[in-house]
Amino acid sequence: MRGAAFVNGTIGPVETAAIPVLDHGFMYGEGVYEVLRTYDGEPFLYDQHIARLRRSAAAIHLDLAFEDGTLRSWVDRTSEAAGIDGDTYIRILTTRGIGDLSYDVRATPAPSVVIVVKAQAAPDPRVRKDGIAIALVPILRNHPGSVNPLIKSNNLLNNALAMQEAHRRGAEEALMCNYRGELSECSQSNIFVVRNGVALTPRSKSGLLEGITRAFLFQVGQEVGVKVEEATLMPTDLETADEIFITSTTREISPVVRVDERVIGSGKPGELTLRLWDAYHRRALELTSAAGAARAAR
Repeated sequence: MRGAAFVNGTIGPVETAAIPVLDHGFMYGEGVYEVLRTYDGEPFLYDQHIARLRRSAAAIHLDLAFEDGTLRSWVDRTSEAAGIDGDTYIRILTTRGIGDLSYDVRATPAPSVVIVVKAQAAPDPRVRKDGIAIALVPILRNHPGSVNPLIKSNNLLNNALAMQEAHRRGAEEALMCNYRGELSECSQSNIFVVRNGVALTPRSKSGLLEGITRAFLFQVGQEVGVKVEEATLMPTDLETADEIFITSTTREISPVVRVDERVIGSGKPGELTLRLWDAYHRRALELTSAAGAARAAR
């Protein structure tokens, strides 16, 4: 596997990177993370991702003493060491740090920082041509009073169990409800239900992570004249959907043509979904090109 990893200041091959077993991210799942991707070598919506990383850290009382510029220099150094031609996947993790086996934060005086850079796979043409199937699983999204989904936590057991259930059903993504029975989000993505020309996505209060791609799609929709709105959605809304799609940093936009045994719309990726997909790519390339030019001019 080509790529590189930064672990508390040391950069090396991703497959041999290691962190001490007494790191509380390993022991207790105490940590937060972000996943970014590049277009033409420039991280997409980097500032928004780092702002969310800091919000997540603050929510678990994790003090990130490094400056944004310092973190960016670590990302750039790791990306250079990865030596990848083409776009990359970047995962930034920070944990409570290394210390005694105790929940007392005084046991871990310094957070750990890990950055993983590897190749970003090109979109599978099958997804745009044929769409994907997802499964509505019985595993509920975390209650906001437990591990709040607004925190992009390294503790991903809830998501992993949901996705594993979806895989057992032959699906590519798991759709979860919240404790009230409302649609919330998928294990690795946000969901949109298209009805009467409007793209509807569950409200933030439905217990979901407010995806960076999800937020960007509100802007893209406005630019191309597609209404994108929040709504309280129930599983029954899947039965009346004209189209469904999911969004995430790495998936971008994936048309959903089947939920369990229910065929969505015509059973092919919908016109509005593909329209948003094209607009998304156009704007992503425009923004990363402008960001790269601005950085080169400094």
